[in-house]
Amino acid sequence: MKMVKSLLVIVVAIAIMSSCKNNYANNASADKQASVNDSANFTTVEWLDSAKDLGTIIEGQKLEVSFKFRNTGDKPLVIQSVAPSCGCTVADPPKEPIAPGKEGEIKGVFDSNVRIGPNHKTLTVTANTKPSQQRFLTFNVVVNKKEGK
Repeated sequence: MKMVKSLLVIVVAIAIMSSCKNNYANNASADKQASVNDSANFTTVEWLDSAKDLGTIIEGQKLEVSFKFRNTGDKPLVIQSVAPSCGCTVADPPKEPIAPGKEGEIKGVFDSNVRIGPNHKTLTVTANTKPSQQRFLTFNVVVNKKEGK
């Protein structure tokens, strides 16, 4: 009976800790959402590059791409999300806000497997920026068929 009580106490403690952790994650997500939607927190951004022509690669290669920017406003820049136009590209936005005057980078990886020919890809960035909260970053790449296929 004593062992059952001890086990019950451990299970309850784990449930409480897990609940607190999830609550913190939910609050952080809500804070990020509020920053992007509250015009009092809007800032401006200068994209140092927002369109790229990446040339030609061979099918099967994974191509890294990055887009640099500078927070030109007076509020922290919060990147809420970066949505690739298809599943062949994975985006890696900054996790932390970018302070006024500082630079940041959005990285991505394009998987050219089964993507033969010209490819035009878009990353849709949602952030606390004015005049618009969305920016479209684009890149072009031509994928040549791998020899022997």
